[in-house]
Formats: sequence, C-alpha cells, structure tokens
Amino acid sequence: MSSWGSSRGKTAGRRTGSTSDERREDEIVDISDESFWEPRPRQVSRDSEGADPEENAGLEAFPEDTELAITSVLMLKRPKHRYRISFGAYALEVHEDVMIKYRMIKGAVFTKSELEEIVAADERQQGYADALKFLSLKPRTTFEIAQRLGEKGWSEETIQDVLARLQSEGYVDDAAYAQEWASQRVKLRGKGKLWVKHELRQKGVSKSHIEEALGEVSEDDEFESALQLGLKKWQGTTGEPLDRKRKTGAFLQRRGFSGSVVSRVMRELGNREQMHGMDDWDEE
Repeated sequence: MSSWGSSRGKTAGRRTGSTSDERREDEIVDISDESFWEPRPRQVSRDSEGADPEENAGLEAFPEDTELAITSVLMLKRPKHRYRISFGAYALEVHEDVMIKYRMIKGAVFTKSELEEIVAADERQQGYADALKFLSLKPRTTFEIAQRLGEKGWSEETIQDVLARLQSEGYVDDAAYAQEWASQRVKLRGKGKLWVKHELRQKGVSKSHIEEALGEVSEDDEFESALQLGLKKWQGTTGEPLDRKRKTGAFLQRRGFSGSVVSRVMRELGNREQMHGMDDWDEE
C-alpha cells in the first residue's frame, strides 16, 4: 500500500485551521471523556479544525521507533464522521469506521508503522466513500469509477482496492451494466448494435462483456427499433423515392444499424409503399 502522503497529496493528519488565538465553540467534542456519553455532552473549545496550534499534524512528523499513546479522541464537526486522534503533540485524522476498527481510544498505544497502516486504511475508506457518492447519481462501469478516483488524486493501489470492494459488495458489475445498457439503447433509444458497441468500449467494458450483452439483444428487437426510426425518417423526407431511400438508409447506418438490418427495413418500407427496388440497399 502506498503511503498516505504520496498517494493523494492530502495527509490524513494535516492541519488546515488558523494558527490564531481565536477559537470557535461547537467545532469538536471530546468523546474520550466519559461526560461525552451523558445526555448533554461536554463541548470543547478548539480552533476551526479542532486542532491545538502546538500539535504537529501529519504522520510524517511522528517520531520513529516510539510507542505513542492516544491522549484524546475528538469528533470533528466537519467533515462528518471524522475524528482527530491526538498523541500528545502529534495528531492525525481518520474516519469513524477506521477509528472503531483499530480501537483508537484514549490510552491505546501505537507505533508509527502501525499508524501508517491505519492511515492507509483511512485512505481506502475515503476513496470508497468518493466512489459511492459517484455511484449514487447513476450506475457506472469499473473504468468510469477508476477514472473518477484518479481525477480526485487517489493512488492506483487504492483505486484497485476500492474497485475490489465495490465488486464484492455488488455495487459494480460490468457484465450486468453492459446488458442493461445494450437493451435500453436499442429498444428505447433507437441505437443499433454497432453504436452500442462503440459506447460500451468508451466506457471501458471488456470485449467479452460487450459481445455477451449484444448477444442478448434479439435481431427482431433491433429490427423493430430500426423500422420505427426508418419509417419516421422516410415520412419526413421529400424528393424522389430513390433519394428518400438513400437518405433514410444513410440515417439508419449513422445510428449504428448494420447493412443487413438496414436492407430489411428498406424492404419493409418498400412493401408498405408498394415500391420495387427498396430491398436493394448498398452500404455507404
């Protein structure tokens, strides 16, 4: 696992607050104190990010080969579910899930190497949260999620860990995504299989998943979609029959329908218009 600082450029324990003497109320609360669990928890006055000015924030500042005891656990007001863990003059911030997993309570002792593992776990947790937020808008492929996380500065190792977790939990499934995409695009969006194939390639779906998904779309479904588009185009086109035929066929090909499908559509349109020669379609 790559180190926290190099993978994202934002250290878990960095201090972003002001170093002035002014402090605001209600920014953080000390959950390491028993009074926190009383009906009205004690509130602690700190600076804007919950850090004492004298604290050395950032894992790189921690001493080597030294056991470090947690002196306080502070819940940050913003962002939610994050805590500042202090070791005397040193501090870092972690997500609530990471804090609980590693039992980071007041008095617990850790070495710097152990804290590096914890910070890496926190990085994975934040990357996972970013991915879930991205997925909340609509389904995505693994490629799209990886691209998004990369844009946000996460390391390749963290991205792969996040993707593996998302796949194991069923949040990401490229095969199912491709099948749903192909079905919707052909049946409801009037796109041919060639168009859909290109779209799925751009989304980073593997060739095998694409072929499997397109195989699930029946020839009749694709033909019906092309026929409806072709009929609409034919009725909206003026000029000589051969000119209308050329424009309609070219339109369907631009929508990703194969030459065989276009020929079948032109033949059907010819039958409806009682015209000969409509089945002779030359691919352009």
